[in-house]
Amino acid sequence: METWQLRRSYDSPSGTVRWDCLGPEDGEPVVLMHGTPFSSLVWREIARALAARHHRVFVWDMPGYGASEKFSGQDVSLAAQGEVFGGLLEHWGLSRPSVIAHDFGGCVSLRAHLLHGAEYRRLALVDPVALAPWGSPFFRLVGENAEVFEQLPLPLHRALVREYIASASHGGLRPGMADALLSPWSDESGRAAFYRQIAQADQRFTDEIQGLYPRITVPVTVCWGEQDTWIPVAKAYELAALVPGARLRLIPGAGHLVPLDAPALLLAELLGFLTTDG
Repeated sequence: METWQLRRSYDSPSGTVRWDCLGPEDGEPVVLMHGTPFSSLVWREIARALAARHHRVFVWDMPGYGASEKFSGQDVSLAAQGEVFGGLLEHWGLSRPSVIAHDFGGCVSLRAHLLHGAEYRRLALVDPVALAPWGSPFFRLVGENAEVFEQLPLPLHRALVREYIASASHGGLRPGMADALLSPWSDESGRAAFYRQIAQADQRFTDEIQGLYPRITVPVTVCWGEQDTWIPVAKAYELAALVPGARLRLIPGAGHLVPLDAPALLLAELLGFLTTDG
């Protein structure tokens, strides 16, 4: 599979962040945000398609994920990621970009906006972690026993993570993509980082902002895979009802990993949203 590289870096309070941008310098800025246990790689096709349509596309791996720095004692909580994102926006010199956020990235974008004053032109939330309760039985089991799971031999750890990642897709991931998504978690440092980010996941970070959703005034679209088994589609309707004026778009044939399961359908919805007046 073609290599996905983030060529630039930013020193955040939670470690060095790897990032990159695509598209013309005078293009309308769009920031793409990944979730867990993924990286900016999930946005590869859509990032390039948006860049080809005259958008300036910013992609980044959250601290503790993908190509970004991973280390013992690292704060990779949703609270920390929201603060890091606010700093990144300042580093990039972006005052009101459009933001497209998947999974945990949804919470990160919402916290940055509602708690840290980050301003957006538009916000697209794709199967986001935003409403209680969240966390699968597996996710909770690992979070409660992270120190035990960290001791798994690497081959068993890799097999576990591969199956976990695969369960986010409805139609199944291409072998090359599955390998690439697994790669950051595959060595000893990645193994520790994988269980660290689950151990630090805490529903209170969405509880702190859930009551603020009715205050959102920027245009919002909620996109959701109809076959999402990680976060049920009922949450899509609940979230769209809480955000004033939010529009809801269900993506057929897609599981939780909508950017990989149905990139063309998702891209069509995002392009329509990004170019609509309002």
